[in-house]
Amino acid sequence: MSALRRVQERPVVHDGRTSEPDKRKLRREFLAVRNRLPEDVVREAGDTLAERALELPELARARTVAAYVSVGSEPGTLALLDALRARGVRVLLPALLPDNDLDWGEYAGPGSLARIQHGGKMALFEPSGERLGPDAVIAADVVLLPGLAVDARGMRLGRGGGSYDRVLARLERAGARPALVVLLYDTEVVARVPEEAHDQPVHAVVTPSGVRRFTGA
Repeated sequence: MSALRRVQERPVVHDGRTSEPDKRKLRREFLAVRNRLPEDVVREAGDTLAERALELPELARARTVAAYVSVGSEPGTLALLDALRARGVRVLLPALLPDNDLDWGEYAGPGSLARIQHGGKMALFEPSGERLGPDAVIAADVVLLPGLAVDARGMRLGRGGGSYDRVLARLERAGARPALVVLLYDTEVVARVPEEAHDQPVHAVVTPSGVRRFTGA
């Protein structure tokens, strides 16, 4: 049995059946589990996620995909980014602005990434080329969202910085309707996560074991 299979079979960290927990506490719990994952598990999960995600009809039809570069023990995205680019898909990657909003640049391969340290926050890998502006995301046919968990309704638990809340609000204001997809480990699909009025459900979650769609999105 592979290390990744063992991780998939671990019990869910939080099933959401208690009273609405504090989001910060939940984030710490999910991050603690991720941080214990061995490097080989993270690497294997990233390769498997790419295979699963590429089966999505939305990605097969997409001409532009807004994505992100995974860091640390996040479910890996680089294999997927390279596969999309090899298909001729235009891949947009975010660059964090001082107010936590996101600018965007085009992915041109691993050599086009720069490691940027944002104050006391984690270092991020961002596109080193031309900045296209925060509104560039409106052109995306699919938006891949980072997250820590998603529940049975498609509600996503983010990392708490608010950057993607701004992205989703910008899409809504523009009348854009891209497919919203979150990439997670299997144990991060739970019964329920806390939600706020501005939270929006995603259309699908991709995990190493497959794809789950949500009808309410």
